[in-house]
Amino acid sequence: MTRLDDKVAIITGASSGIGRAAALLFARQGAKVVLSARGRERLEAVADEIRAAGGSVAAIAGDVSEEAHHEALVDAARTEFGGLDIAFNNVGTTGPVGALPALSMTEWQKVLDVNLTSGFLAAKYQIPALEARGGGSLVFTSTFVGYTAGFPGLAAYAASKSGLIGLVQVLASEYGRKGIRVNALLPGATDTPMGREVANTPEALQFVAGLNAFKRIAAPEEIAEAALFLCSPASSFTTGTAMLVDGGVSINRV
Repeated sequence: MTRLDDKVAIITGASSGIGRAAALLFARQGAKVVLSARGRERLEAVADEIRAAGGSVAAIAGDVSEEAHHEALVDAARTEFGGLDIAFNNVGTTGPVGALPALSMTEWQKVLDVNLTSGFLAAKYQIPALEARGGGSLVFTSTFVGYTAGFPGLAAYAASKSGLIGLVQVLASEYGRKGIRVNALLPGATDTPMGREVANTPEALQFVAGLNAFKRIAAPEEIAEAALFLCSPASSFTTGTAMLVDGGVSINRV
């Protein structure tokens, strides 16, 4: 028996990076997965890979800043697979990198919509579906940036992702008695398209890798394994946490 047998999971940001790695891993672990991303072609490619391996998957392209998309994901989990047990709300954007005075209101709002408001919308529709199943697990991808360390040029990213941690703590306290666990996953530098937008030169990559204790950048699969822990029965007494999976960057000083 695998760790997610008979479970139904929503995964957002599933077309690349950590989301793609999680989609493939969760499917291998027995979950029926409902995948979300903006780009339909890449999302369908991940879904085809899961189907080819014998997994069960539904893929719905859309924008996580739009309420109707979250409703559609939960509806798909119910109609295609009978309900919802897990949601890995992984989508995110750094937004423009630069000094805060140069950030426009439109740019600021876009980052908050994708990183934070999407978490509210996800929970709004996912929690009733989890309650109907007698409980489950919600996981939100946050970051150590703005939590244990500040990085210049990432004000909107840090503020929005830190907001998710507050949301997680409140939801964990509200819904624990109903069997719903809610946690935040805080990755460090990971080899993803979004990560490469920030560290986009060999010198920048070397600098970022040097910040953590391992002196390297994580593979998406390593972060997906941590998400699996939070979504699986292995973390049955874990809720309200901000779980660092950052290679020690938060404590490293050498």
